[in-house]
Amino acid sequence: MMALRFSLFVFIFSLYFICDFPGIFGHDEDRTIKTMEEFSGYPIHEPKYPNSLSSLSVNADTLQKQIDELATFSDSPAPSVTRILYSEKDVLARSYIKDLMELSGLSVREDAVGNIFGRWNGYEPELAPVLTGSHFDAIPYSGKYDGVVGVLGAIEAINVLKRLGFKPKRSLEVIAFTSEEPTRFGISCLGSRLLAGSVQLAELLKKTVDSQNISFSDAAKSAGYANAKGDLSEVFLKKGSYFAFVELHIEQGPILEKEGTSIGVVTAIAAPASIKVTFEGNGGHAGAALMPERNDAGLAAAELALAVEKHVLDSGSIDTVGTVGILKLHPGAINSIPSMAHLEIDTRDIDESRRNLVIEKIHQSALAIAKKRKVILSEFEIVNQDPPALSDESITKATELACQELNLTHKKMISRAYHDSLFMARVSPMGMIFIPCYKGYSHKPEEFSSVVDIANGVKVLALTLAKLSLS
Repeated sequence: MMALRFSLFVFIFSLYFICDFPGIFGHDEDRTIKTMEEFSGYPIHEPKYPNSLSSLSVNADTLQKQIDELATFSDSPAPSVTRILYSEKDVLARSYIKDLMELSGLSVREDAVGNIFGRWNGYEPELAPVLTGSHFDAIPYSGKYDGVVGVLGAIEAINVLKRLGFKPKRSLEVIAFTSEEPTRFGISCLGSRLLAGSVQLAELLKKTVDSQNISFSDAAKSAGYANAKGDLSEVFLKKGSYFAFVELHIEQGPILEKEGTSIGVVTAIAAPASIKVTFEGNGGHAGAALMPERNDAGLAAAELALAVEKHVLDSGSIDTVGTVGILKLHPGAINSIPSMAHLEIDTRDIDESRRNLVIEKIHQSALAIAKKRKVILSEFEIVNQDPPALSDESITKATELACQELNLTHKKMISRAYHDSLFMARVSPMGMIFIPCYKGYSHKPEEFSSVVDIANGVKVLALTLAKLSLS
């Protein structure tokens, strides 16, 4: 009898040992194991499974093929990608993504603005789900990996877990966000901002038009989202709607590649503030107007641009950055003194108070420059001033543990680019996983991540999702 009990224990333990995660067979089998523990008299401890993770295989070639296929839905020639919100190519890309979700056995739905959700129900579906995903729109003449790795990689992560026979406790859900890029309507992270409950944005979109004077609601209707004309508060998510949100993304910087590190575990996302500044002067003939008598709006703008650099550097932190991305002069003739100059400034930091201090210093400089150069500061508008977001410790720990179990090198780092995760942090605990990209290139056709790096990211994502699902 003792030999029979021992043999039964060995059989049960062997079954459990080959699993990649505790609970991989589902809750019914967990209860069976508990019964067998009581029957045999031997406790079955969680195995260290040093070899079992080798079965965590990513279909990397198929994933790369999908990335390449999605890149063909573009309004610019390869290798560049241009995919603008609610355009014909955007609609085709949406259909492609929904088809992949359905092929993976996910239940697909969309909200009023076209955020796409694909759910794999867990065995306790009443629990808050775990969400993962990214965006799939692309600015003009950009690359094919930004955002897309996080959408198609998330679908593949679900496939990885399904091939293993994993049974999620919490439901797992993939999201493809609408319009992370501000290309068409000048609003970044449009879909995730609405999900986070931005009443201001919902109202703004009622009167927003693009460069062709097409309203947001008409553009949405043309893409099949007629409900976008109504009350967009139906898109809003309640805080706690999800247990966690994890976004897989290319780094968009050179650090991981330079250091030879496989995975970046993001601890914080630096939030941007955008500022519009306009100076107005008298203008005049470039030859006839004497230098001491000029009120040159262009020089005022140039001086402010240098002041932005100075204030950012004076912050004392490498995490503080500032950029004058737009500088327009009027009338824009070589022989005419600028009578008007318009600047748009982007400044970012993971420390909100430090960033806001830089903004105030920029404002004071603009006032002082206008006075000194005898021009009018006709506009100083802070367009947005979003707070930074911190990754949740439980998610970063789960990601770090996944890296360790997969024997992948990793480092903690911040994201200086902002992502949909910045706004999803207002809905649920948030975390991000970075993979290396060639020379840190992004938003250009040369953007590239290797098949190996993408597969590593998907493995880490799959294992992180599994851990969070069982929490």
